[in-house]
Amino acid sequence: MAENQNIEYKESWRDEYLKWICGFANANGGKIYIGKNDVGEVVGLKDSKKLLEDIPNKTKDILGILVDVNLHQTEKGEFIEISVEAYPYPVNYKGQYHYRCGSTKQELKGAALDKFLLQRKGKRWDAVPIPNVSINDLKKETFDFFRKKAVKAQRIEEDVLTDSNELLIDNLQLNENEYLKRAAILLFHPNPDKFVSGAYIKIGYFEADDDLKFQDEVHGNLFEQIEKTIDLLFSKYIKSSISYEGLNRVEKYEYPKDAVREALLNAVSHKDYSGGVPIQISVYNDKLIFWNEGQLPENWTIEKLLDKHPSKPYNPDIANALFRSGYIESWGRGTLKIINECVQFGIPKPKYFYDMSGFWVEFRKDVFDMEYLKSLGLNERQIQAIKFVKENGKITNSEYQANYGVARNTATRDLSELVDKGILKSSETKGAGSYYEL
Repeated sequence: MAENQNIEYKESWRDEYLKWICGFANANGGKIYIGKNDVGEVVGLKDSKKLLEDIPNKTKDILGILVDVNLHQTEKGEFIEISVEAYPYPVNYKGQYHYRCGSTKQELKGAALDKFLLQRKGKRWDAVPIPNVSINDLKKETFDFFRKKAVKAQRIEEDVLTDSNELLIDNLQLNENEYLKRAAILLFHPNPDKFVSGAYIKIGYFEADDDLKFQDEVHGNLFEQIEKTIDLLFSKYIKSSISYEGLNRVEKYEYPKDAVREALLNAVSHKDYSGGVPIQISVYNDKLIFWNEGQLPENWTIEKLLDKHPSKPYNPDIANALFRSGYIESWGRGTLKIINECVQFGIPKPKYFYDMSGFWVEFRKDVFDMEYLKSLGLNERQIQAIKFVKENGKITNSEYQANYGVARNTATRDLSELVDKGILKSSETKGAGSYYEL
């Protein structure tokens, strides 16, 4: 068995491997095998009996935790198995906090360490109280905006319109004793950047991944960022087509507005604001991508996210304010709403991705939209071939030649271009059995 998130192999023991034990204790637990090489083969130990005493004692004395240490005997020699449980409180090695992530060990520092310690204490980053900031430092206009929007959405009673800002903050649970929480700063302060690095949104239009044509930065509190970002996206970045139904002018955008808004709200409420990196929205000719630094719930996958739709947001205090204001219809249903909106709009379901850097959702245009296909510079043969694939499921090189009266080289060139533009994909088989499909 190869090394993974819960398994580590070492050929011999060194006291510095207490850091690895610390990392497992601070993560999800795991096992360290002493006397095995990197691929898990037994290489044997010479001092196994001494290690059976030393390792538990050093672990207890230096880390303050208990581990199970077991000796195993094989034909190739002896090896030791160290079983480490996950601990509910922070474990440190000589003042250093280590964490097992994937198949590597990391020393937690700075914002990552702060977040880890808060989580172990049962606190959230957005709920940390901030000194030297008062209600008077927050933006009056944003409080007024929140009240009117929340009343209109019927999330609060009309008499709240006359409540003081102090009472509103208290009702939203955005304070702790005499201090405002970080969430209150992000939601209502005129300049949250002053307190939280990267608390803004970047929008860029790209011809290609390395070809940025123009960009904008959206600052202000979160309510202002949401409104300004939606306005910018649908006035500057996302194109619309104009048609008429009788005397009525009908404007249709490339993407469903409700789905785009929901993706933005998800990014805002699930972003890890401790990382100092802004939300990034990348607009291309054929796709729209929302990225935010953040994490899935522990032991969750993208598939589980799309199936279960977790009801607990990454920043509950922020999400609660967005819900009370009417921005969020119901907690935990954002991904489902985005998918349904795209299906009803007639574009592909969005794709969701996650890695250690963050979480992103990718919208794609309707591949059968004629204006979109023409904007890609496709010739009439290629457009007809896409329609053929839509109706028949696939097309071969021979069918392309016969349908459009071209030589094999021309058919190959046309089809390869459709693959390069991400419209068709090749079956990756060779010879007579090869074909192209959506």
